[in-house]
Order: sequence, then C-alpha cells, then structure tokens
Amino acid sequence: MAYQPAAEAVRPLRVGVTGIGIMGSNHARVLSQLPGAELVAVADPDRAQAERVAGFLGCGAVTDHRALLDLGLDAVIVAAPTHLHHPIALDVIASGTSVLVEKPVASTVAEGREIVAAADRRKVTLMIGHVERFNPAVQAVKDAIAGEELLSIAITRVGPFPPRMSNVGVVIDLAVHDIDLIRWFTGSDIVEVQPQTSSAMAEREDIALLQFRTASGVLAHINTNWLTPFKARTVHVATRKKYVIGDLLTRQVTECFDYRPDGSYSMRHLPVAYAEPLRAELEQFLSAVRTGRPPAVTGDEGVASLEIAISCLTGRSEGSFRSADLRRATG
Repeated sequence: MAYQPAAEAVRPLRVGVTGIGIMGSNHARVLSQLPGAELVAVADPDRAQAERVAGFLGCGAVTDHRALLDLGLDAVIVAAPTHLHHPIALDVIASGTSVLVEKPVASTVAEGREIVAAADRRKVTLMIGHVERFNPAVQAVKDAIAGEELLSIAITRVGPFPPRMSNVGVVIDLAVHDIDLIRWFTGSDIVEVQPQTSSAMAEREDIALLQFRTASGVLAHINTNWLTPFKARTVHVATRKKYVIGDLLTRQVTECFDYRPDGSYSMRHLPVAYAEPLRAELEQFLSAVRTGRPPAVTGDEGVASLEIAISCLTGRSEGSFRSADLRRATG
C-alpha cells in the first residue's frame, strides 16, 4: 500500500499578525504555539515593539502590513486599531490572503460591507474576531439552552476604565461582544433597540444600558460600563423550563430547573471545558482557511453586530433595520 503522509505532515499555514498591541501580541503568542501554523512575522509601526515581540517568539518583524504580505503568507490577523481595519483588510484580501479581523470589523457598516464584498469576490476566508464565542463558559451556556424556548437574556460586562482606549466608547469596545452573543444564542436578528448611554467620566460613552428585542421575540438587556472598580462578566438566560447563569470570568455555569408550586427548584453546576478562547478561535480560523469551509464568525455576522452597536449610539429605533441588511447568526 502506498505511503500516506500523517496529518501532522501537512504543511503549516504561514501566518502573520499586524498590530502588535495587547491583543495582537496575544494572537502572535498563541500562533507561535499552534502545530498547524507557522508564525512568520509580526508588523507594527512601532518597530521596537514589533522587534521585542518577534525576538521573544522567534519570528520576523516588519513595520507595516504590506511588508508582511511580501513574505508570502496564507493568512493575516488584523489587530490594528479599528479605524485601520478597512484599509488593511482590503489590502490583505486584494493579495489573495485569508484574514481574521479583530472585532469590530470596521469603523462603519459601509466599510464592513466593503470588506465582506471584497472577500467574496477574491474567494478568501474572512473571519471576525468575536473571541467571547469561544469562551468555554459561553459554549456551556449555549449548550444548556439548545432546543429551549428562550424568553430573556441579561448580560453584564463592566470594569474599570482601560487607559488604552481613546477612539471608541463602551458600546463598540464591550457591548458589541454581547450583541453578537445575543444574536448567536437566539439564532435571530435584533429588530428593536432601546439604548441609554452616558458619558460620566470620559469623552465618549462610558455607561450603557441597552435593551433589545429579537425577531423571535426574545427580550435582551446589556449592562456595560467603565466605572466599576472590578471586572464582572455574567450571562443570565431565562427559558420556559430553566434559568441558566454563566460567569465568564470564573467559567462557572449553573442551571436552575424543575420549578415547583411551593417555589422550590433544583440546581446543578454544568461541566465547563478548559480551553483558552483565543487558541480555540485561531484553530477554527486556520481550519476554515485550510478546508474552505465557512468560518465560525462570518463577515456578515460581524457587520450585523456592528450595525446594531452603532444603532445604540445613533438612536435608531424599531423598524429602522432593513431585513436584507441583517444576517442570521448561526453556529
């Protein structure tokens, strides 16, 4: 019988990262450890930062994404500031290279749609980095509510002000994660938005209380701010038969069920896998690049969540979303 090479013998995908801040550095670290990837180089206008990370990880360092593309890559991670996502992603796609763009996909919906259209034309993989989907606690919540009649979702994502933030507020930086989760949990588009935002300590909004209704009738609420002295990340989902609570930081998920007329109920802690969300996300991305299958978070889904987030800042109300512009969250 002819020799068949083992799966491990398949050529690793050549990958680069552009934008070596906190998130980009983490992408580079994880990629350097993945057996299916070869971290070729990192790119950042701050040469010292790029060389520092490259020296630690044993890869090359360049100062911009064009130099990165000259190295002949299979895929690029775009972790640059949001306002640079659009031009960088278009350059990467134009070269025929697959790309993972950190959330949010772009600064505007129009830019996001242009990125999606370009990837479709070039037939390259485009994935959006909504890493919270890959949190094992989030996956445990989703598994627990599968097949249930969902009634409401309440998500809290609060913490202290991050010094690195300058050009966006809490809605684009934090709430967009949870908008994506609401769409993913329900498998339904958001059709009504009732936002309340305030700028208490910062130039842009640092408090947001956001209410939503999905096309399937689920009510959802997001509480997010940069005023809480500690981080908290929780998800509460009420269904017709159970109530599921997930702590996304401690990764504990609890299910309440079997309600009785006397007010008592049963409770159990659900098993939660141990995994680094960013590693799981990158593994999914590389698998999509290698196989050509749709990525775990599509460009259309990234644009839909961005559109809802922007609507929370512009005050668009029920009925203002065009159904043709929204994409159903799947997975």
